[in-house]
Amino acid sequence: MPLMLLCPKLFGQDKDILITGKVSFVNSKNIYVKFENTKNINIGDTLKFLNQEKPCLLVQNKSSKSVICISLFNCEIEKGAIVYHNYTNNDSKKEEIDKKTIIIENKKIIKNIEKSEKELDAIERIRGKLSVASYSDFKPSNNNSHRMMYRFSINAQNIDNSKISLETYLNYRQYFQSKDSAVRQRENVFNIYNLALKYDITPTFLLTVGRKINNKTSSLGAIDGLQAEKFFGNSYVGIIAGFRPDINDYNFNSDLLEYGGYFGRITNNQNFQSQTTLGILQQTNKGLIDRRYAYFQHSSAVLKKLFLFSSMEFDLYNKVDTLTSNTIDLTNLYASAKYKFSRKLDLMVSYDSRKRILYYETFQTEIERLLNDNEARQGLRLRLNLKPTKFLYAGASYSKRFQSSTQNKSNNINAYMSSSKIPGIGGRLSINFNKNTSNYLESTIISIRHSRELILNKLSADFYFRMVDYDYFNENSTNKQNYYGSSLSLRISKSLKFNLFGEMSVISGEKNNYRINTSISKRFKNKRKTKIF
Repeated sequence: MPLMLLCPKLFGQDKDILITGKVSFVNSKNIYVKFENTKNINIGDTLKFLNQEKPCLLVQNKSSKSVICISLFNCEIEKGAIVYHNYTNNDSKKEEIDKKTIIIENKKIIKNIEKSEKELDAIERIRGKLSVASYSDFKPSNNNSHRMMYRFSINAQNIDNSKISLETYLNYRQYFQSKDSAVRQRENVFNIYNLALKYDITPTFLLTVGRKINNKTSSLGAIDGLQAEKFFGNSYVGIIAGFRPDINDYNFNSDLLEYGGYFGRITNNQNFQSQTTLGILQQTNKGLIDRRYAYFQHSSAVLKKLFLFSSMEFDLYNKVDTLTSNTIDLTNLYASAKYKFSRKLDLMVSYDSRKRILYYETFQTEIERLLNDNEARQGLRLRLNLKPTKFLYAGASYSKRFQSSTQNKSNNINAYMSSSKIPGIGGRLSINFNKNTSNYLESTIISIRHSRELILNKLSADFYFRMVDYDYFNENSTNKQNYYGSSLSLRISKSLKFNLFGEMSVISGEKNNYRINTSISKRFKNKRKTKIF
């Protein structure tokens, strides 16, 4: 547990007591600090780091063993850092504490805090999930299909209280096909979506080896290889050297070498938090340049009301008929803004403009055709969320897809209403409406869903009805479908759950189709292995 260090006051009977704690979590808004207890810490108090005169944290809220703070004076705050709070104890009725406990020289205090900080830097935390699921479709044409899905994920931080961490997400699929099926596919598919080892050389310098998506450069996708990142205060730099997963089966492909770097900055104060990254990457195919581009990613929160996000990619290279040139072409752009008017109302707007990604060596045999048909597909979306009462939620959104050639255009309207507590019945009721209009089709979907617990904390059920109406312009025909479904979720234990799902689809002029899915999942996590807590 965190150390509680007691220091004598130089004069008088009052005692200055020094309580130390550890920063346990940092996000864009708050800093969480854990203490042995917080009975002598009040909301509005400040906390300091060792050897710093200015306070760096202001206490906003607290529980019996933790406090929630905001940053002051742009202090650099890292997870695992030791902070202290000093208060005066003037209760003369308290028993005299042994002098060996209360008389501690300043050097000894620093030594104990530094020792504790090293032990607290690496605390083992392991979380994972293993699941097995089956999916079966029964169709009147006897073209039944069945498949199994096995998933395993784990996030092991600071294994055995070391500086090494492991994370992985594995997926294995089995397809059981009918002998009469006209379309044959692979019967066994194994994919590694994430498998990486991380080594924290120092609290501000880390290395990652394996397959991983970098959160600061998420538009790049997964990278097979080495990633290194170093912080300098609130600024950071990173390098990437590895391979792209194969574009056909997502397996490792040593022909697709890529490398590059990025830099960025994090800002974290009471009224403004942000993270901005800018980088450049070159991707090759058998040693030849496939793509070279720059990327930009930014997220920020202003006054805890306005939330911004943007991502851009600029292609810097093209090659047609062996002629290469270095130009700047905005390939992808996404920007969104969300504003919280209050706890009951927020509005979001987003815009995107995306072109097909061109890899000049991978697609060299058809690059001219792709260039001629690489018009930017654009989209605009508005979304409004309401919470008029404690148990009632509602919202609506409008999205539009468009491009100058009018191909792939669509308009989509969606609205929903949900009540988490139905008077006299209980459970949760949700109603959703969706209408989409494109060049060739107009669809209307209305769905109603009711969820409730049958046995408290053990068995829950879900019932729904969905009506779908398709109107094809080119064929001058309509297609109406009704879906009736239900699912049961059994909580066998705190970490073990079983799910059963069934659905019947009724299509006009055809026989009914049926689906049955099952799954069982096991979650696991360890207790923190540390000498401190």
